[in-house]
Amino acid sequence: MSLLHLYLTPVLSEAGKSALLSDLKINSAPDIQDILTEYCYNIEITGPLTSGEFKTLHWLLSETFMPENFSDKSFLDHPSSTVDRQFLLEFGPRMNFTTAWSTNAVSICHACGLDKVTRIERSRRYKLIIEDKKIGSWEDKEISTSQPLNFLTSKFLELIHDRMTECLYPEPLSTFETGVNPEPVFEVPLKEKGRSALEEINREMGLGLDNWDIDYYYNLFVNDIGRNPTNVECFDLSQSNSEHSRHWFFKGRLIVDGKEVPRNLMDIIRQPLDALPGNSIIAFKDNSSAIRGFDVPAIVPDKPGEFSRFKKALLNYHIILTAETHNFPSGVAPFPGAETGTGGRIRDIQAVGRGGLVIAGTAAYCVGNLRVPGYELPWEDNSFRYPDNLASPLEIEIQASNGASDYGNKFGEPVIQGYTRSFGMRLPNRERSEWIKPIMFTGGIGQMDARQTEKEQPKKGMLVVKIGGPAYRIGIGGGAASSMIQGENIAELDFNAVQRGDAEMEQKLNRVIRACIEMGGSNPIVSIHDQGAGGNCNVVKEIIYPAGAKIDVRKIQLGDRTLSVLEIWGAEYQEQNALLIKPEAIGMFEAMCLREKVPYSVIGSITGDGYIVLHDETDGSTPVDLSLEKILGDMPQKTFHLDRIPPENRPLQLPENIDIKEALARVLRLVSVGSKRFLTNKVDRSVSGLIAQQQCTGPLQLTVSDAAVVSQSHFGSTGSAISIGEQPIKALLDPSAMARMTVAEALTNIIWAKIT
Repeated sequence: MSLLHLYLTPVLSEAGKSALLSDLKINSAPDIQDILTEYCYNIEITGPLTSGEFKTLHWLLSETFMPENFSDKSFLDHPSSTVDRQFLLEFGPRMNFTTAWSTNAVSICHACGLDKVTRIERSRRYKLIIEDKKIGSWEDKEISTSQPLNFLTSKFLELIHDRMTECLYPEPLSTFETGVNPEPVFEVPLKEKGRSALEEINREMGLGLDNWDIDYYYNLFVNDIGRNPTNVECFDLSQSNSEHSRHWFFKGRLIVDGKEVPRNLMDIIRQPLDALPGNSIIAFKDNSSAIRGFDVPAIVPDKPGEFSRFKKALLNYHIILTAETHNFPSGVAPFPGAETGTGGRIRDIQAVGRGGLVIAGTAAYCVGNLRVPGYELPWEDNSFRYPDNLASPLEIEIQASNGASDYGNKFGEPVIQGYTRSFGMRLPNRERSEWIKPIMFTGGIGQMDARQTEKEQPKKGMLVVKIGGPAYRIGIGGGAASSMIQGENIAELDFNAVQRGDAEMEQKLNRVIRACIEMGGSNPIVSIHDQGAGGNCNVVKEIIYPAGAKIDVRKIQLGDRTLSVLEIWGAEYQEQNALLIKPEAIGMFEAMCLREKVPYSVIGSITGDGYIVLHDETDGSTPVDLSLEKILGDMPQKTFHLDRIPPENRPLQLPENIDIKEALARVLRLVSVGSKRFLTNKVDRSVSGLIAQQQCTGPLQLTVSDAAVVSQSHFGSTGSAISIGEQPIKALLDPSAMARMTVAEALTNIIWAKIT
């Protein structure tokens, strides 16, 4: 194997460079005068390329309209001595991390006959030029190529690279090999050291186990199973039984002011459905909800999964809706946190019943005081401090909305409704109330074939299949981390728990699932679940429960060969779904995956013995061997003791000499009141041709629509309407009033659509 290097300039547009220089002057390095940039394509080949092959590769990677910007030599001079105050920084993917971009690029190369190309990674090179007049101030600074970080703050590094998936290249790459070996599986010595051993690994790995969890699992392994758990099993249980995944609080016993609440929260919110089931088809189960739909003149391929003409078919489609928040990841890393929130919610639509069809999405953001530089607002308290492990409210408002919009744009899902709020104040009791950990809300609307609303039960011999992107060391411990009280975790573990998205892979995945759905009664999917927090820890156990399965961890496709068994089993790498497929249908399914160029793997089969067994064929070990009933079945209910804190409300007092213009100016400067064009202009709101009403309305396309409406078909007049109600600030005064007004707002918003 050898590496070939080709170069393309620039990385940054003039506007992008100006923005980066501006950020540098504000945050870290005011002496930087200019930045020159280029991409470096690091191309791994198995042997020398012929002149024809090199010409093809050059054509694939070069700039079509500006060929002079592409070369086999660097456009940036090598860093000169420190006297000239010029040097290079080069950032690119970590060696062990085969990026989604590389996977797609290599696929294109192979399709063009370049079979010698095995990997292409694109790094970014920045040549920083320091002002001459500042030379004296840098005399004591070391700014060589190998040590460029001595004078740059972490803020600048955050601006130009993602430390989870990228690193600094101190010199040009000569190989992708790392020499790193995966960490081994080990036992946690509960039998020898007692409960303290579980407490120790809980702290070290950020498992988020409380005292109840520790007691339960200690008793399970020592007294029931009679052996020590592996570190993989401890991690597995922390993810699949986290608050994020199991909703212990919503399903738990609540003792408020010493008196037990007669119903748990889950029972309370089910009451309206129990009293008025009406048109409900799916509720409080599965990955999305569904209401009764209509007979729809749908457009479907004549031969799903194959090259064929389209035709119209009258199908009964139920309307589906799902919604979730992605708060913790969006607080730590707003752009990837929000984009993967959107991606995960899209997969919730895909994974309803035996497959769902995506139509449109919604998005919302609640953040603290924005504190826009140079734009002071009288109600914002500049004495408020914010944690270092979370992004600022302004960063979250901008970057999280960028992430959600970017994912929708790349996938092809319109965002047709939403809201945003910014709030932070000191209450009368001196408590500070603010969205420091933000709310990133994402909702989705779609439809499903009425014949495919129910998942089938797992039966012995069925195949457990994973489809989607390969495994990476990203999203480690997301379920436990998002369940923790903020401040109890380590910042590095917080960052490790954030995922990274690949909307192109999700679109390929979506096309395979859609093809399966369009096969109607011949749909090869028996059951489907989306991979979310906890990765395989969660999704595999979900889809095999209660029958059990034996899984071969080495059958899971990897994008990083240095992953440990724990990371392969527990990382929340994105764009993945788990399926159950009957053995006789796997050939048909494989053909669909190959057609769409989607990775898939048969990782195991249903055993029927009620156990989840994870086998490692490399050493014959069994990192996980647990009874599903004991870890997912009828587990004891948790009890939560709560005490009411009486509010210290005061009568409303307006200033005596209130100025109506000043009052109006304040109201209009609230982000919840002002124009939302900064949110809507950057996202597609009509892709698919099924959008009847989105946020913008009227001749001026103002962002004032109360409801969104989608059509079920290009040939019919049935569809669905969606509205949002939200009154969170009123909860500070009266939670009951807040709940009533939230529902009232949702209802008064949706009446502008003609609903049945």
